[in-house]
Parts: sequence; C-alpha cells; structure tokens
Amino acid sequence: MKSTLALSALLFGAAFARAADWPQWLGPNRNGASAETVAPWKETPKIAWKQAVGEGHSSPVVAAGKVFIFSKVKDKIDEVLEAFDAKTGERLWQQSYDRGKFTSLFGNGPRGTPCVDNGNVYTFGITGILTSFDAAQGGRRWQIDTLKEYKAGNLFFGASCSPIVVGDHVLVNVGGKGASIVAFDKNSGKEAWKALDDSASYASPIAIGRGDSRQIIFLTGKRLVALAPQNGDIVWQFPFQDAISESSTTPVSVGDMLIGSSITLGSVGLKLDGTKVAKEWLDPDLTCYFSTPVPVGKEQLYMVTGSMLAKQASLHCVDAATGKNLWTRKDKVGAYHASLLRTGDNKLLLLEEAGSLVLVDPNPKEYRELARAKICGNTWAHPALADGRLYVRDDKELISVEMK
Repeated sequence: MKSTLALSALLFGAAFARAADWPQWLGPNRNGASAETVAPWKETPKIAWKQAVGEGHSSPVVAAGKVFIFSKVKDKIDEVLEAFDAKTGERLWQQSYDRGKFTSLFGNGPRGTPCVDNGNVYTFGITGILTSFDAAQGGRRWQIDTLKEYKAGNLFFGASCSPIVVGDHVLVNVGGKGASIVAFDKNSGKEAWKALDDSASYASPIAIGRGDSRQIIFLTGKRLVALAPQNGDIVWQFPFQDAISESSTTPVSVGDMLIGSSITLGSVGLKLDGTKVAKEWLDPDLTCYFSTPVPVGKEQLYMVTGSMLAKQASLHCVDAATGKNLWTRKDKVGAYHASLLRTGDNKLLLLEEAGSLVLVDPNPKEYRELARAKICGNTWAHPALADGRLYVRDDKELISVEMK
C-alpha cells in the first residue's frame, strides 16, 4: 500500500508541476493548491482589470488564456456563462439559457463552479441543468435538465455541485432515486451510468488514485462514498448525514486520510486502505459550513469552521492524522465563510468573507500573518490563481489582481 501511495504522489506531483491553469473547482487537482508562489506584498496588490458580472457564488476558472464565470442574468431567470481575456479583461463571448424559476435565501445565482476539459466547459446550474459549451466560441454542445430527467427534487438553496470530469465522463450529484450520482458521456451528454438513492448535498466530488485504483468520492445527503469511475460500483462508504441536510464541504484527501465535514456533525478523519476505510477521529466542533479545508504537507490541515447561530467563521490548524486542533485564530474571518488556497511554496492565501486577502505562513504552533490587503467586496466564491494573477468574484464584479 505504501508503494502505491508513493507512486500516486509522484504522478500527482508531475501532473501538478505541468498545471498552469485553474480549470475547475479548487484548482488543477481539485485540492485548493497551486504551483505558483506569492511573495508578501508591502502595498495593496494592483488591480489589473474589473468586469461587472451577474449574481452567483460560482467561482471563476481559468484555462487557455480565458477566465470563465457563471452567473444569473440581471432581471431575468436565465443563467449565463461568460468568457473574458485573462490578460485584458475583454469580454470574448457570453452564452445564456432559460434555467426556470428559482428563489432562495442568500442569492438566486448559480453556485456550482464550471469545469474546463479538452476545449469544453461544463456548468451545473442552480436548477440542475447540466450544459456543455465550446470553450473557444461559446456554442452550446449539449444540455440536460437533470432534475426533470431523473425526477429529483431541488435543494433548498439550489443545486450546487461543481461538475467533475474523470476519463470520458462528467459527473454530478443529481439526487434522484436510483440516480443520486450520474455519469454522462462528456462528448454527447448521454447517460453512462447512475448509482444510489441518496438525496443530493451541496458538496462537490473529488477523484483520487490512478488506473484500477481510481475512485470518485462524493459527500451525498446521506454518506461519504467512493465509486468506481467506469461503472459507478461502490468501492467503500461511510454514513455521514447532516441533521439539517446542508453538507457543503468538498471531501479532502491528505496522505492516507480522507476528511469529511458538515455543519452539524463536525469533521471526520477516515484512514484509507484500498477498498476499506476506518474512522480514525471525529471532532463535532470542527464544523465546516461551505469552506473546504486545505492540507499543507501530509500532517497539517487548515480549515475554516462556521456556525449558523453565532455567525462567526474561524480559522484552525488541525493535525490531519488525529484531528487535534493545534490552534484557532481568535478573531473571525467571516460570518459564515472564508476561502483557503495553498501556494507552490506552501504558503496560504486566505480570502476573508469581507474581501480582505491575507498571506499566511503555515505553522503548527501559531498563526503567522505575512501580508494583508482589501481587494474586493463581500464574497463566498473561491478565488482562482493562474499565471501570476488572482481572480476574485465578489457580489458585483469579477476582479483580476496582480500577485507577481
């Protein structure tokens, strides 16, 4: 098992070193990490450009010199995908569609982040519409109303899963009976397979391992589950059902551990051994709301926890193997949320909910702040780091920030 993990780490590192874009949710390898370095700044980083965008919590993604952003069209019920030139901010194209009526608390725009793969952009809207666009020109290639097709009810805050592409398939958490998780052919949109009866959650999946050991891990409305990408067979599962059905945090792989989190259950550390998992720890106080933890190395995990009642999000350093909380930053980083991103030299970029960007030097003994600057307004969207720029979305604009 150790040799398999070492080989996976080597292959992971090689792929990571080649990745210059930020083409999907949480970056090149869907773990909140970039190969780029960010030096401490003495003055507020320069804003390269800004563009007004519609409503939404969907994060920007960057691929092949373009920035893609997914939003609700102002004064309409349409959703729109827009592409901008990454250097200049020029709007290159936009493509919209009627997504149907939907209203909720905390915004009515899309929440799932697009995924760019091999010249295609995949979006999953707030009413469960999965669409494939041509990344170059914006033409729509195929579209499926997944909630209608699979007779699934929508979530209270709307469908929020960010699509993942694994091999020839694009996968989302639909939440239908017999179709909790559905894999579609990424070129045609035809169903490849479907699995489970679980309701959907707000969380997005990850993929770990390679070859025959490849697993796709979802946090559904009922459990943490790993599926075989070729046919949807269950590899392993662990019950993890949030009391108020608001699981939103992406599972995290660190070393041979898998971390899951929920607003009511806290966080759990599962030790992975091929097709088996064992619970190593559970801390009910580590309640990640919708901020995904980020590992630094194989030992420490940095996470932002939230609370529905206290409206205070806090940053923690946690031992990944034991779940021990090594320290907590005393002042809050947001009411509910803050985003974390690991740089290539193992620093942390923390984007606080109110729009302050903080460079943190990770240390298991104490919180160490290297630089701080206000760069945007209130935001729940995760930033994207690509080619020396940080792309941030607040409640009004898409902003390109120079980090070199």
